[in-house]
Amino acid sequence: ALVGEGFLCERYCLFFSCSIGMAKSKFEYVRNFETDDTCLKNCYIVVRLDGRNFHKLSELHKFLKPNDDRALGLMTRCARSVMEDMDDIIISYGQSDEYSFIFKRSSNWFKRRASKLMTHVVSQFSSSYVFYWKEYFGDQPLLYPPGFDGRVVLYPSNRNLRDYLSWRQADCHINNLYNTVFWTLVQRGGLTTTQAEDRLKGTLAADKNEIMFSEFDINYNNEPLVHRKGTALIWEKMEETVTKRVKLPNEDEKEVPVTRFRRRVSACHCDIIGDQFWEEHPDILEDDNC
Repeated sequence: ALVGEGFLCERYCLFFSCSIGMAKSKFEYVRNFETDDTCLKNCYIVVRLDGRNFHKLSELHKFLKPNDDRALGLMTRCARSVMEDMDDIIISYGQSDEYSFIFKRSSNWFKRRASKLMTHVVSQFSSSYVFYWKEYFGDQPLLYPPGFDGRVVLYPSNRNLRDYLSWRQADCHINNLYNTVFWTLVQRGGLTTTQAEDRLKGTLAADKNEIMFSEFDINYNNEPLVHRKGTALIWEKMEETVTKRVKLPNEDEKEVPVTRFRRRVSACHCDIIGDQFWEEHPDILEDDNC
């Protein structure tokens, strides 16, 4: 019986191995249906993510209006986590519930596959949002899992990339100016949200500034830069000096200072539309003649 069982077991193992081999060769053709989504070379790869239905999330978690610094800080912490995980990202820019991550033109992360880059950025950001929630909201519980959608866009030149980032910062200014005057009318002016919306219909930026200044003594230019300009995350080289014990020939060990450079992610709340920012950080962009 034992011999018979061993024989059957051997036959079963041979059959199973053979079946796996046949199955692999038989069904592997389905890979031909995959779409080649390799990003064009010599282009900056931009992955932009947006919060999914964040209006609901902000209402349920009682985010402060017009800006909740806890929520903005959490978004930036998540973006920092993404950059620290993927050091080919040369700059990221965020405002409200969105963040854009720019990969250098020479990046070969995931062989430049758009789907891989996008899903990795979105998943890292989403998990970080849950992981770091308590650091910014304390004992306030996160009531349901937040979601983010993403997209990939390629920009071939430095001018194109700068115009993209300028577009996002201009959008930050437009939205924040509207939200600031809107919630001022509601919270300090006693209007309902519908009345405030009607009041602002057809108004230009100058009109909104005038409402805040003449009626509420608010100078919009004095509002926090993080609200008006958004947040740009860049890499900065930090010099640090450490003490190291070394042994020199014919001498005892002694401590000597050693200077080294480390990179860290730094936040900037400033204008990135003009030239000054780019002149102060010339290492961000690659040569257009590459």
